[in-house]
Amino acid sequence: MPSSPPIPDLTTPVEPEALPSRGLVLRVLVAFILVTAAAVIWATNAWLSERFTETTRVRADLRLALYSGNLMSELQRTSVVPLLLARDPALLGALQSGEFSLTSARLISARREIEAASIRLLDSSGRTVAATNRNLLGTSYANAPFFVDALRSRDTVFSAVPLPGGATEFLYSRVLLADARPVGVIVVETDLAKFERSWSGILDAVAVTNSEGRIILSTETRWRGLTLAEALEDPQAPSALRRALQATSDWAGASPDAYLRGDAVMRADARLPFRGWRMVSLTSYDSVRQRVNAVLALEIMGFAILMAAMFYLLSRRARVQTAAYRRESAELRVLNARLLREIAERERVQKDLAVAEQTLAQSSKLAALGEMSAAVSHELNQPLAAMKTYLAGARLLLQRSRPEEALSSFQRIDDLIERMGAITRQLKSYARKGGEAFEEVDLRAALSSALAMMEPQLRARTVKISRSVPRKPVMVLADRIRLEQVIINLLRNALDATKSVADPHIDLRLSAAETAVLVVEDNGPGLSDLEKLFEPFWTTKKPGEGTGLGLAISSGIVKDLGGRLTARNGDAGGAVFEVKLPLAADNKKGETPRAAE
Repeated sequence: MPSSPPIPDLTTPVEPEALPSRGLVLRVLVAFILVTAAAVIWATNAWLSERFTETTRVRADLRLALYSGNLMSELQRTSVVPLLLARDPALLGALQSGEFSLTSARLISARREIEAASIRLLDSSGRTVAATNRNLLGTSYANAPFFVDALRSRDTVFSAVPLPGGATEFLYSRVLLADARPVGVIVVETDLAKFERSWSGILDAVAVTNSEGRIILSTETRWRGLTLAEALEDPQAPSALRRALQATSDWAGASPDAYLRGDAVMRADARLPFRGWRMVSLTSYDSVRQRVNAVLALEIMGFAILMAAMFYLLSRRARVQTAAYRRESAELRVLNARLLREIAERERVQKDLAVAEQTLAQSSKLAALGEMSAAVSHELNQPLAAMKTYLAGARLLLQRSRPEEALSSFQRIDDLIERMGAITRQLKSYARKGGEAFEEVDLRAALSSALAMMEPQLRARTVKISRSVPRKPVMVLADRIRLEQVIINLLRNALDATKSVADPHIDLRLSAAETAVLVVEDNGPGLSDLEKLFEPFWTTKKPGEGTGLGLAISSGIVKDLGGRLTARNGDAGGAVFEVKLPLAADNKKGETPRAAE
């Protein structure tokens, strides 16, 4: 028994250098929390910025789709009005008779019904003869594009007329015909400025550009008539401080689409299916930053509370430890004396333990001897049965004066006796591990040898044996005798399983890919309890027909060879046993298996 380690003298006071430095621990914890906080805050900022930015961009796209739909609906609704008014008999009659005293009132009534910005009636010379805005009566539009284009075309004509101050007038005009002769032009102005007023109620900057890229509608009145690039130009060159603030404001987010008055904005575009118009919205990142900063503030506050709690716990623990050290200083002296008294008791217990271990080892040897005896009885049954068959055959051959053939039977009996000697030499494999190194064995030869060993049993019954093996050798590192024992056990189980089958059939398949696989499949009734199949002394055979050790021993042998033995029920209902073993080339790369003792 190893001697017990010496007991240190606990009465010796502990030097200050032996205690861990609380300052070092504190600095490590603070650094760890700071690094963790920085990583968490950075990851949270990046993830939330991306998520909230995407949400804001989706909302901006939805608003843009709504605005563009409203704008197109207004244009389409107003485009029908000139066609209806051009067919009004009252307007045609007034243009033919030259009597316009009631025409303006009729146009005012029509404007209220259709909610247009204004309506004007021009005669064939371009003079305004009736209008919802009476201040325009008498005004001549002979050279206006909407008048000239309407006379040239028989359809409704759209015109965008720039006004002083950058505003734009959006007009639909159509010629009025009497006897296929133009007698006037009706001009309807659509009220698109109301959309500018409604858009001004949101934080986004919205603009509508024409086919030339010029802004014709915008929430920013100073943008009218400019291109979007000109509108976004900052009239003041950014200072170094301003550039630094812009860079730090977007340190974790994606690059902004543009800057509006020095603020980063995201841009959303939509194409209007009307004369090449486009609608653009510029949304500020302020809402995204506010939401992200709110979450970051909570995280920073949480880490600050954590550090404060850590400092409190460390200081409290230090005070408690100081008091505990004082109490333990007196208790350790008493404990030291008690430990010295217990050393003698421990030595006595260790001696008793050594005696108990020897008794347990002897009991284990007796249990192993019982297992080996059962294994010998099981493994020697097959050679003995084969010897009995060969002896009977030799007796008949001698009686019939055929000594040469009888000598062949005796030679087989000699081989079986040699095999029984090899089996007895392998008895130690059922008790403990270790032993001689394995050699390379061709699984095809082992299978052929096992079939030759089972030849007497196979001849006694009509069983169809189908064998499929590769042409090339299948080399594994194993003990040939023990490997053949596994194959014989599987073959014997298959024979027993097919006793009650009208057309017994056993299929043997050998393949080699990543591992060597031997499959033994029968067409018997199959396996009933797969969980207990490899337990020692568990069998479904009648008393006297089997010990229940065959599969348990086979599983142990395959495991010792570095492989695995599995069982399942096949598709046809019979039992399927698979022996998977590593190839010899793979075993040489790693640790060589060793035989069990």
